[in-house]
Amino acid sequence: MLPRLATRYVVFNIIVGSLAACSPARDSSGDAAGGQRFSVALLTPGPISDQSWNGGAYEGLMHIRDSLGAQVSHIQTKTPAEFEENFRQYGAAGYALVFGHGFEFQDAAARVGPAFPKTVFVTTGGTRTSANVAAMSFAFEEPSYLAGIIAASVSKSGIIGCIGGTELPPVKSGFAAFVQGVHAVNPKARVVIAYLGNWDDAGAGKEQALAQIARGVDVIYQNADAAGLGIFQAAKESNGVYIIGSNSDQNHVAPSVTLGSVVIDLPNAFMSIAREVKSGAFAPRVHVLDTRSGVMKWVPNPSMKSVVPRQILQRVDSVERQMRDGTFAPPWPVRTPEDR
Repeated sequence: MLPRLATRYVVFNIIVGSLAACSPARDSSGDAAGGQRFSVALLTPGPISDQSWNGGAYEGLMHIRDSLGAQVSHIQTKTPAEFEENFRQYGAAGYALVFGHGFEFQDAAARVGPAFPKTVFVTTGGTRTSANVAAMSFAFEEPSYLAGIIAASVSKSGIIGCIGGTELPPVKSGFAAFVQGVHAVNPKARVVIAYLGNWDDAGAGKEQALAQIARGVDVIYQNADAAGLGIFQAAKESNGVYIIGSNSDQNHVAPSVTLGSVVIDLPNAFMSIAREVKSGAFAPRVHVLDTRSGVMKWVPNPSMKSVVPRQILQRVDSVERQMRDGTFAPPWPVRTPEDR
């Protein structure tokens, strides 16, 4: 979720700077009066090749393009200054909707929003809202808790690892819930948590994973985007070590050692916002997306089903049903949107 160079980007049908600074009013079809197409942009803080956080967001952008006939654009950014610069460029170009994909984009969106009242700015993981600024908050805790139950049931050493990119609040809260899931099965288990300080360095991810494995860790929950690919590689090269994916369904990355993935259905999450904006029904708020909404999911790897004890699979199914129907009492403090 941390950024890379703004100059390394992919653009689809980018609207040139000659467009009016504010997009004109839209008719009931969602197209602008006079035939201007619904336009949506995405800023990601890392490469869309990560098969995780950024790749899932890009899939969401493509889903909007294909389903709504939107004109779309994507830029990969690096610094907070680039966040703001590109928000302003899209606002000036008359884009209807701009996603800043990460907690770290919220301050830039709050600064830029007032200057472009006809553009809706949405950040993922943030909490800042205003007349044309909204946020999506993902309940990482729920599927992370289920992943912790699975991890504890499979671990033979009783030492389990978590590796993140940086200490962003959503990552930390997901790891905390994972630890509670681990201890729900094995109160004596030890969980080792480390952060890489970046989201792009696969070599650093592999090195940290091997260091944890050397300490006896035999299951690793990673949330490190492109750097996480190195963690998968370390697990594949080590005997008896399993891994848990994050953000997107990563079960295919290393199917022989991946127990499952903590998944955000970003395409559907993005689509729900885009439909709201296109229809003119946008309301600024923090959109809390959890298991009940269908956006947050624990996706087990079918090929690893035999590794997990049957009673644990039944327990996970039971807890997940409770999460979906709203009867699950989380062991972590319930956060309001303002806390997220």
